[in-house]
Amino acid sequence: MIDPAAAIRIARPSRDLAAAERFYADGLGLHVLYRGEAHAPGEHDLIMLGRPGANWHLELVGGPNLISAPTPTAEDLLVIYLAGPIDEALIARLVEAGGRRVEQSEYWDRWGVTVADPDGYRLVLSTRSWSNG
Repeated sequence: MIDPAAAIRIARPSRDLAAAERFYADGLGLHVLYRGEAHAPGEHDLIMLGRPGANWHLELVGGPNLISAPTPTAEDLLVIYLAGPIDEALIARLVEAGGRRVEQSEYWDRWGVTVADPDGYRLVLSTRSWSNG
């Protein structure tokens, strides 16, 4: 059984780590938790973004040793449940930071806003709350 407090890392490739950092840090407001550069074959440049003290983070890898280029689909979603209205200023910051507002699906368009990051992965800001109980 997995401990509910176990840490979660969501990892994916990025064509341009600087552009991704602008989107997730400047646009969304995540913090850079760690940054590393490849120093040997098989290593990647990487950036870890999240919130200090949270049990999760987003790891983006890139650089010349990247094995797989980003290949996002419309179903590759990172959903953040905001439990309330979405601030239009947040959406504007995401777009200004390199995002692109997109239609997602009838369900997600009804319950939130979807913005594609610079690599094309989709971030859904949901007005709903999440309850696992």
